[in-house]
Amino acid sequence: MRALTCTAFAPPEALTLQDRPDPLPGPGEVTLEVRAASVNYPDALMVQGLYQVRPPLPFTPGAEAAGVITALGEGVRGLQVGERVAAFTGTGAFATHLTAAAGAVFPLPEHLNFEVAATLPLAYGTAMHALLDRGKVQPGETLLVLGAAGGVGLAAVMIGKALGARVIAAAGSEERLALARAHGADETVNYETEDLKAALKALTGRAGVDAVLDPVGGRWAEDAFRSLGWGGRYLVVGFAGGEIPRLPLNLPLLKGAGVVGVFWGEYARRNPAGNAAHLAQLAEWIAAGTVRPLVSARYPLAEAPRALRDLLERRVTGKVVVVP
Repeated sequence: MRALTCTAFAPPEALTLQDRPDPLPGPGEVTLEVRAASVNYPDALMVQGLYQVRPPLPFTPGAEAAGVITALGEGVRGLQVGERVAAFTGTGAFATHLTAAAGAVFPLPEHLNFEVAATLPLAYGTAMHALLDRGKVQPGETLLVLGAAGGVGLAAVMIGKALGARVIAAAGSEERLALARAHGADETVNYETEDLKAALKALTGRAGVDAVLDPVGGRWAEDAFRSLGWGGRYLVVGFAGGEIPRLPLNLPLLKGAGVVGVFWGEYARRNPAGNAAHLAQLAEWIAAGTVRPLVSARYPLAEAPRALRDLLERRVTGKVVVVP
């Protein structure tokens, strides 16, 4: 097998492509031939030692993949060699083969291709968990999505519409806003050229927005929070903007609002049945055309470092994948 390898915490360009023995599954594990691996922001942080999880060196980055099972470990039930599956493993996906715990593997419906399937567990699982469990978004409510053309952001735009919400998409260019509109956003705000707080007030009046999904952090967080209405929910997904914001705590007090953390990986570990139900609902929406995942670029395995760099420098829309 070939695998992209991190031998020291450093920028993505320091990753090397290495040959290794083909992996064998242990008890309760399966081995996949990887057909596509999704590229995520935590991958780019992890190889630099900047993520909350620091795998022991050396390791292969890549949190999620889709492929075909080539071997089953002892005790595995309900899966078979040759089956099409997706897997969330946290690391190891940027390789031609991947070993995963059987509990982290999900059989694929026939209508899902490998590239789309590889993008679903983390980005779409995060958006599902955020909007259904943490934000409890209801039909008719107004949802603001920051970073609305990124992986989690665009997923949240589509899932918010599937839930019956009015979706306001905020992003930093007209091209990105056009993408959000094409995937269902009702209104858009360019926070690089417009005053975010003023634009949201014009769109929502005194009522404000009911929920904010924020995978960006940084300088727009406070204006977005100030745009919440009474009882609103601010969903903290991540800090792709590079800065963890510091909100004045009088704001949630005055608005009766909540700052709600969204950590999909831990949720999926603690509640696998709930996560599986979310993914099943997502698959139904995709089959019906209600949710249309976007894979905007594909990179060969040797160019995975460039994929991570493009993600860090915000040159990515929707999701991108590595295709070994």
